[in-house]
Amino acid sequence: MPSSSQGSLKNTVARATNRSALMGAIFLMATSAIGPGFLTQTAVFTSKLGAAFAFAILVSILIDIAVQLNVWRVIGIAGQRAQELGNTVLPGLGWVLSALIGVGSIVFNIGNIAGGGLGLNAALGISPVLGGAITALLAIAGFVVKKLGNLLDKLVVVLGALMIVLTVYIAFRSSPPLAEAAINTIAPEKIDLVVITTLVGGTVGGYITYAGAHRMLDSGETGPEHAATVSRSSISGILVTGVMRVVLFLAVLGVAASGARLEGESNPAAAAFSYAAGPIGLRIFGVVLFCAALSSVIGCSYTSASFLVPPRAEFLTRQNIITIVFIIVSGALFLTVGTAPAKLLVFAGAFNGLVLPLGFTLILYIALFRGKDLLHGYRYPKYLIVLGVVALVVSWALAWFSFKGVFELLS
Repeated sequence: MPSSSQGSLKNTVARATNRSALMGAIFLMATSAIGPGFLTQTAVFTSKLGAAFAFAILVSILIDIAVQLNVWRVIGIAGQRAQELGNTVLPGLGWVLSALIGVGSIVFNIGNIAGGGLGLNAALGISPVLGGAITALLAIAGFVVKKLGNLLDKLVVVLGALMIVLTVYIAFRSSPPLAEAAINTIAPEKIDLVVITTLVGGTVGGYITYAGAHRMLDSGETGPEHAATVSRSSISGILVTGVMRVVLFLAVLGVAASGARLEGESNPAAAAFSYAAGPIGLRIFGVVLFCAALSSVIGCSYTSASFLVPPRAEFLTRQNIITIVFIIVSGALFLTVGTAPAKLLVFAGAFNGLVLPLGFTLILYIALFRGKDLLHGYRYPKYLIVLGVVALVVSWALAWFSFKGVFELLS
């Protein structure tokens, strides 16, 4: 084969690989934000607040838009991971951020593995403990077997799409009061700051903030010349996440509005699916929960490991090893306790809500004051800075006002 043809083939393969990585980044962000903790939080809080929970969903989506547009833009233009940027701005800051994210990630991953076990139990009837072990092993296989590892991006896309389709079916069956939900979206009957902070932390904060952006770096689509691609990818991820949040809320709201009591259920999300569609609803819940769990284990472990190594090809093997160790540790802790205590999961979400403004302050500082060096002279859009500052003020306010409430959750 002529050398020109070989070069053309290599370029085609490279472009396909980059597109796959970008799609993986989009869905990695989305599926990380809609893991088992989010399913549980949505069922619990919808049961508690009813249609008024729509306002919390709206706030979380708006904060997500402002945060992710800026995080993807800064990390994508700089071509560096968050901890590298942090250490450049202030030596040691990146490692502090890594440590804070690691604390929440370990707890969340225990919950993710436990969620996978519960999902397989609901879908297939196998033991939750065995199901959790299977979930962890499948995630590990993705980082051990090279051929399977190359399919991880596609797997995350398939899992995310399947979750949305099945949840749309449940939402259709539950017949939610759409008018009431729409009114409460902008004029809520009740506002609960702890609920909002916990939801934001569980869907935007912690490792979730950086999951998609860090994966995007692997695509090579970085630097000022790829700003448009970075922007489109972040918007796509936000849309996928927002759709899933709204659809799941409506599915549970329809059940709650019908008079079903979810508060006393040991698994309110499973109960909601069962009320909506009977025995098949429970099976569907199992599949959705397993998809959410497996994709979240992959996203949580990958992102946590990415905070410990630079995004360069020579460190890929080291990052995979750290990722596998992270899954093994989380799996061992899950097998030791047998489950993830509900209060611990709620605390992890709330804790991530407190971590969110710390890391986001770094991102906005770079956008405002380090454009010439860290962003390679890129002229940062003013509207993104305005959106970011508003989101930062809101996230700090939520963290401040809910600080006491977070610890009351554990009492």
